[in-house]
Amino acid sequence: MPRLLLINPNTSESVSALLLRHAQQALGIQAEVEVVTARFGAPYIACEASFAVAGHAVLDAWAFACADTQAQAKPPFDAVLIACFGDPGLLALRQICPVPVTGLAEAAFLTAARQGRFAVVTGGAAWEPMLARLAHSLGYGETLAAIHTVAASGAELARDPLAAHVLLGAACQAVALSSGAHSVILGGAGLAGMAEAVRAHVPVPVIDSVAAGVQHAFSLCGTSVQSQATSPLWTGVSPELAALGA
Repeated sequence: MPRLLLINPNTSESVSALLLRHAQQALGIQAEVEVVTARFGAPYIACEASFAVAGHAVLDAWAFACADTQAQAKPPFDAVLIACFGDPGLLALRQICPVPVTGLAEAAFLTAARQGRFAVVTGGAAWEPMLARLAHSLGYGETLAAIHTVAASGAELARDPLAAHVLLGAACQAVALSSGAHSVILGGAGLAGMAEAVRAHVPVPVIDSVAAGVQHAFSLCGTSVQSQATSPLWTGVSPELAALGA
């Protein structure tokens, strides 16, 4: 059975539990899912600084998961999903990881682009320029129709799901009508499962970034990757991460 690793770059264990529940719902018995939580950084990434730290935390989490897998004599992972809508550390992890790596945003962009131009709705105003930059860097700049952020962060929205459904439903409906997008991505680890609750109010398909991420990562299991360069000899990092460069 394929083994899929979800890396939660947030330090919130509650987000990890949410991710695990929805990943298992999406895959059923098709794969074994494991979630590892960042050992340092922000409880919920919502700005450039916390995003930068999260890139390091993602590499550290991968190294820790590998060390734990070896210590418990478990089979290696077959694919990795960076479970943050923004994909911190995506390219860096790909450089050192021997298995396929994707992120919530990359997977959701790929899924949405199959239907044409898409819009994004997420929590936290700081994400708008960050996601626009990411979309352009991944080759989706022309396909991205609009980004709509609500003031509340993903963590705040997750704490009051019923109120979040109303707020996000209105936001998805508004951006779909104003942008002419063919689909809307509801992005954010803390928003996992909320797309189902807002779809009835939106005139175009609403894509759950967590479901899209899990499905895409699963599709990559067993896919070969190009030979990776030897990791640098880091200093001042965790023992697990330093060991990757040994």
